[in-house]
Amino acid sequence: MSPSDFDHAEFDPGEFSGTVRMFPIPNLVMFPHVVQPLHVFEERYREMMSDALVGDRLLAMPVLKPGWEPDYAGRPPVEPWACLGKVVLHNKLPDGCYNLLLMGVARIRIEEELAPLRSFREARAELVHDIPVCEQDDEAAILHERIVDVFQRRMASGDAPCSLKPLLQNNLPLAALTDLVAYALPLGSGQKLELLAEPCVARRARTLLDCLGADVSPSQPGVLSMGLSSGFPPPFSAN
Repeated sequence: MSPSDFDHAEFDPGEFSGTVRMFPIPNLVMFPHVVQPLHVFEERYREMMSDALVGDRLLAMPVLKPGWEPDYAGRPPVEPWACLGKVVLHNKLPDGCYNLLLMGVARIRIEEELAPLRSFREARAELVHDIPVCEQDDEAAILHERIVDVFQRRMASGDAPCSLKPLLQNNLPLAALTDLVAYALPLGSGQKLELLAEPCVARRARTLLDCLGADVSPSQPGVLSMGLSSGFPPPFSAN
């Protein structure tokens, strides 16, 4: 990996061009505030990486819509909501492939795919900013407490990745906490896309608790537990 990549880790929404390189993956719903390892080996995505590294280092990660399999090598339809990520570390391998870490920086809505001028796909997209909730409000405190409580119970029972424990102890803002938990737990793709598509932080937190089978009252025993099939962070995802 290249340590100098961290010099480019900041994201300035004012410098977003409105055009994104698309790196669609069938089953991975990426979220802001998350760092995702990726392995890039297809030729079109190697070209995409080369272009990103000499430009704004941004990649959009939309999810392919169901039925993508017959046309994977082409341009199968993607879900309109996606996460915009920035390459913060990369390593180009001798065979031309890349290992990289992509940091989720913003929600976007894909408006229109552009005509194919390159081997990789590009689209026009709109940045979607969070609608914040005042962190001093009672509602924000209750939502934060319930999400942490549910996640801690799942860690204690082995149903959630303990590697996130230090983050939970850092009193993360509700927006970041909700995104991290939504990403880390084994929710269905439809549920994760619903959470990704919700810009209102309070509604997103309530939706997450609903997906987890928990209410929004203060901590209490008997919270529903679900199984977790893999750890966090995940292994490198391949294109």
